[in-house]
Formats: sequence, C-alpha cells, structure tokens
Amino acid sequence: MSDLEWVPQSCTLPTEERPLRVAEWDALFAERLTSLSKPQPLRLRLDLTGGPGVEERVRDLVAREGGCCSFFTFTTTPGEGLVVLDISVDAAHEAVLDALAARTAAAGEQR
Repeated sequence: MSDLEWVPQSCTLPTEERPLRVAEWDALFAERLTSLSKPQPLRLRLDLTGGPGVEERVRDLVAREGGCCSFFTFTTTPGEGLVVLDISVDAAHEAVLDALAARTAAAGEQR
C-alpha cells in the first residue's frame, strides 16, 4: 500500500507531513513488530520487541498520532522485552483500522 488514500479526511495532520509520519510508523513496525492480532473488530494489538528507547519512541508516536487522528485510542503496555500497543477505533473508522493492520503486517514482513 504505497499511497495514502486510506487516511481519512478527519485526520488533521497536514497532507505534506503524512508520508513522513507513515514512514515513521513503517520503520517502527519493520524494526520491532513480532506479532499482530485483531482480538476484536475495532481493536488491533501489536507486540513490539523492546529495548533501549523503544517504549519512549512508541509513546512519542502515539502522542503525535492522537493529536491529529483523534478517532484512534492507543494503549501502550510495557513488558519484559516487549511493548504491547493496542489501537482501537469507533465503528465509523473500522476500515481505517483494517488498512492500518494490512500496512503494519506488510511492514513487519520486512524484518
């Protein structure tokens, strides 16, 4: 998925900054994703390998993403050598979550 058509109009991040933000997420997933699951239709769970600065990196991205895409709810849970990131949306944004899951899986396959 090389284009950004899946990004909803409700995203307030300036259009020219979107590719940079997506690249940050893609890099995180390519480097750190160990598993992806969708325990509920409106929730995505990502397990990321931990390490120095990883939790802070995730929390920084989550804070910035939540500032422009308020339809996302992020929960970051650190664990032993792991950072779990839960991403939830409302029913109106289920397609966005599905697109994010597909993009995340593709980035994680680059590991």
